[in-house]
Amino acid sequence: MPTTRADLFPQAIRRTLAQRAGADPDARAVAGATIHTWQQMVAQLEPVIGARGVDAILRRALHLTSSSRPWLAFTSAQGDTAALLVHLEKHLADCAPDVAAEAGSALLVTFVKLLTALVGDSLTERLLAPVWVSALPASEQETKS
Repeated sequence: MPTTRADLFPQAIRRTLAQRAGADPDARAVAGATIHTWQQMVAQLEPVIGARGVDAILRRALHLTSSSRPWLAFTSAQGDTAALLVHLEKHLADCAPDVAAEAGSALLVTFVKLLTALVGDSLTERLLAPVWVSALPASEQETKS
């Protein structure tokens, strides 16, 4: 079965979170990496789909992700997006590092899958490419070019 662009998003997300969290991260570092990556995604997406569009997809992704991780559940009655991000960061930081990494990755992967269903692989890839860390260190990329 051939690999599609959408199949590469989970790898890019895991690689990005791992690099941003550091070599031997604690849960707080993983939570920070997840929120930082999220903020970069928002910066790329808001000009195209608007803040409300990004927020709607995030809330849906969080709802879907929290079905297998109930501790991530957040209701709209609990507040706005800023409150949601504080909730998310706090709950990720309170976990074991591997649990936080898996949950943060799962949330971002779910978000990207929902976005892809709406706008397609190609546009999702173009919009979010600046967010992901490269597979190769910059020095290796330069020699490959």
